[in-house]
Amino acid sequence: MGKKIIILLLGLCLAITLKAQEPGANSVSDSLAFEKLDGMLEKYTAAIAQEKFDVKSAECDFLISSVHDSLTTQHIALWLYDHYKDSELMGDEAVAIHIYDNWFKPGTIAMRSQFDRFDADIFASFNRSTLLGMKAPEVTLQTPCGRKIKVPEQGSHSILFFFDTSCGKCQLTAQVLPGVLEKITFPTRFYAVYCGHDKKAWRKFRNSFKVRNKKVGIVHAWDPEVASDYLRLYGVMSTPRLYFTDTDGEILGRRLEVESLAEIIHYICDYYGKKEKQ
Repeated sequence: MGKKIIILLLGLCLAITLKAQEPGANSVSDSLAFEKLDGMLEKYTAAIAQEKFDVKSAECDFLISSVHDSLTTQHIALWLYDHYKDSELMGDEAVAIHIYDNWFKPGTIAMRSQFDRFDADIFASFNRSTLLGMKAPEVTLQTPCGRKIKVPEQGSHSILFFFDTSCGKCQLTAQVLPGVLEKITFPTRFYAVYCGHDKKAWRKFRNSFKVRNKKVGIVHAWDPEVASDYLRLYGVMSTPRLYFTDTDGEILGRRLEVESLAEIIHYICDYYGKKEKQ
């Protein structure tokens, strides 16, 4: 751990200790103290932003357990949970789930309300199956003609696109995706998983979604009865949702935007290109 991080940590612990020792602090001073604490937490999490999941989780556990004042402890835990839950850095949601599982779920620390506890439980349930590095859940879906298929199949890279034809962002994403898929130079299956129920709209989508790249196999599928539980397993609380898996089914990208998917594809294309030259 670098000196800068250690200094931030010591300063944060000192601020927490002083807050816990304040006699009869009023709501105004409490608010100011927590505002200062939030600023230090922001700096601290920024300093460890590039660390791996296990390091971030251990640091969060240390911060949460570093003070015995219950209100301050709760404030730190909630701040860290919210920070990693809403982080734009892919993979950080695993830290939020770690905090929930270790501190909130067992009741060691209380959430703000029962509604927040329920929301956190849903978030953990809808994300814990598809964290980075995990094996992508295999679900049984149906092709347009009703044939059952396993998604994703191992043996090639896979892209899973969960969408609905009535979703505006899905429509925009679907317009851009073919251009990204055309640049793939390695065997890939693209699963377009329809989350709606309008057969005519789905047929229109299938007819318009064209990719000429022979390296990419397009598979259209759906699960109208949601018998596979794919919504929970893949955290499809809203659409679109994009995932990228390795040849053995390991999740390399989740909650992807088209731009980040393009970056992953470029990286792997470059990797295979260099490998062929060796």
